[in-house]
Amino acid sequence: MTETTTAIRDGDEYAAQLAQFSDEYADIHRQQAVLDARKARLLARSAAYADAFADSVVPAAFPPAERRALSRRSTCAALAMATRTPERTVQRATNDAEALMDEAPSVLESLEAGRISARHAKTITDQLSDVPTEGRAVFLAKVLPVAEQTTDAELRRRARVLRERLHPESITTRSKRSEADRRVEFEPAADGMAWVHLFTTAPIAQGIIERVEAAAAESRAAGDTRTCAQLQADALAALALTGVTPDEAASSAVLPHPIEVQEHIVPTVQITVPALAMAGVSDAPATLDGYGPIDPATAARIAVNAPSFARILVQPETGAVLSVGRKQYRVPADLQRAVRLRDGTCRAPGCGRRARACDLDHSVAWEDGGTTDVGNLACLCRHHHRMKHLPGWNLDHGPGGVLKWTTPDGKHHRTEPDPAPF
Repeated sequence: MTETTTAIRDGDEYAAQLAQFSDEYADIHRQQAVLDARKARLLARSAAYADAFADSVVPAAFPPAERRALSRRSTCAALAMATRTPERTVQRATNDAEALMDEAPSVLESLEAGRISARHAKTITDQLSDVPTEGRAVFLAKVLPVAEQTTDAELRRRARVLRERLHPESITTRSKRSEADRRVEFEPAADGMAWVHLFTTAPIAQGIIERVEAAAAESRAAGDTRTCAQLQADALAALALTGVTPDEAASSAVLPHPIEVQEHIVPTVQITVPALAMAGVSDAPATLDGYGPIDPATAARIAVNAPSFARILVQPETGAVLSVGRKQYRVPADLQRAVRLRDGTCRAPGCGRRARACDLDHSVAWEDGGTTDVGNLACLCRHHHRMKHLPGWNLDHGPGGVLKWTTPDGKHHRTEPDPAPF
């Protein structure tokens, strides 16, 4: 057999196998689309039921609009707990499902048939939400064929252009309205790192990028060996924390290192430090409230500049904090600290709101004989604190701070105090 014949045979085998892979992969995507459509219909139905039964499942003491909102949130919370999904994710998915059902049934049908993905559908409804009513039929008629033939990224680009053409308001008017949504978000990452996301106007965002690039270029030209990405990250940190600008970088070209920039942090922080690490005989990580593990050296540097720094030494083997019980309704400061440290976050299943931003709830109400101690107190965010008192919800506070929740659908969920990771 010649080499040419062998190559042809191998090529045919590879092509046949690749065809099998691509066919199966495409079929899985179609099945996923069908399931996503089924999920959307279910979420829309659950929202309709929540609205229909709001007056019977939420006490009449609440105004009608608030009864409807609480009924919906209670429904979303039960679905979220059943699937270990963040509650906000279920709420957003429910809103998207209603938009598909009510505003874009043709898009839902295409999703159900496996011709588009859930991402395509979300792109269409996101853009559709800001198209005037009289232009929506035209918008859908034009973008749906595009969605069925192209990638989500290309669909998004073309849908934005079409939306601009159909919108009766000027982009200036809409930009001013959107400007109200500007914000900064913090996202923890691995190994002592984190993301800071800034959502602002395009000119400001572009201006920030240009300033950090200019500062990084000056430092690079002066012989700095850090990568361009590192220099830009360090330039932005320096701009935010020390006020170093590109002009100042021109006279002192090399940008400060992150360790130097950390010296300008003046926080009010809570850091939990293992006792042996404080004694210098262990490199066990400290815990920065709201983030998680950080190395002891960084914790020590930050702590030096914190005017209201609360250092909490924990037992090395178990991390246990002693109970500080009191016999009064008002929770004293030391007991608040103990409960918040134990819980870490809101104790509702799946809720990650920081403990320091939560209410301290008496699991057994004070008027029902509940005591003010670590065995009867738990951190609940305001939403879950209110929801706990709705009909069908129940909370039992067990030994060791274990909470057992019962949702209106009769399902049971358990949460434990903030554990060591593994």
